[in-house]
Amino acid sequence: MVIRNLDDQVAERLRLRARLKGVSLEEEARRILAEAARVTRQEIMIRARAIRARQRPNRTRAVDLIRRDRSR
Repeated sequence: MVIRNLDDQVAERLRLRARLKGVSLEEEARRILAEAARVTRQEIMIRARAIRARQRPNRTRAVDLIRRDRSR
């Protein structure tokens, strides 16, 4: 991956963070990107609510389905 037009100050701060942790710049960048890409529980809940809101409610009861199937 190549990141173009990265601000010099940002690059220097990344180098400093990596140096303070005793890791390479690449390793620190990987860690930061992985953390930023992580999906939180809150984000999952928001997505789940949006999916539920688009679906019609299922009002069929299992007992009714079983009875209908037995009467065939």
